Amino acid sequence: MKKIFLYILAGSLCFSACKKDDDVQTYQEPSDINTQNSYDDQAIKKYMDENYLDTQGNIKAFSATDTIDDHEKKLSELNYKTLPSGTIYIVRDGAQPAEDQGKTIGDTDVIKIMGRSYACLAGDNNGTVSFINTLTFLNTINGSGIPLVDPMYYYVKQQVIDAATTTTTAAKQPGYYQIPGFREALQKFKAFDNLSGGNPYNLQGVIIVPSRAAFARNPHYPYFNESYRNRTFIFNFQIYGRSDRPADEVQKPQ
Repeated sequence: MKKIFLYILAGSLCFSACKKDDDVQTYQEPSDINTQNSYDDQAIKKYMDENYLDTQGNIKAFSATDTIDDHEKKLSELNYKTLPSGTIYIVRDGAQPAEDQGKTIGDTDVIKIMGRSYACLAGDNNGTVSFINTLTFLNTINGSGIPLVDPMYYYVKQQVIDAATTTTTAAKQPGYYQIPGFREALQKFKAFDNLSGGNPYNLQGVIIVPSRAAFARNPHYPYFNESYRNRTFIFNFQIYGRSDRPADEVQKPQ
């Protein structure tokens, strides 16, 4: 009899948990892209008010129960810059390469990036606009611990474009792969002089790319078999190095 009661109880709990998941509001794409752009901006502002940078430059959420982070500045209180595209970047004080060692990041460079990145979907959740869904896009810190070299979302090789199938003409364009806002903002930073993967990280800053400066609603490369339609990208990173791209990889003029 006790076993029967336990089975009934377990089944009831499972049903309750599933019902709770069903009650979560699902995202509905606004018909007007300007509404999505407004959602992005509001969600970014909320995110910047609710997070700070720790001693290694990691983005951390303020605790509602622990006072240890009460002295930390919100991201919104740091010296952030907003580009015409709406992309926001924060150059973290004390975390940049020395003036005589920093390397300018060029438009066609091969980069070596350490850090984390998330693709966030902004929406209206019962009257509150915030990021309602988040996908991990990059995590070399908790993953391999080795910087990622030459990601296509910064620069796609001509060979990749040439090899693209003709099922979509967009795949023959750099914008199918690259995130414009990230490319634009990253060039505001300097790269370190080819640090080895074993070097402990000290993240240089943050780049927040609203969906209109990322893939918006355009066809795009399905990184990790995911859709990034309407998604804002948040990069928390360090550029371990940069190098000139081989001539045979440089994109042909469009």
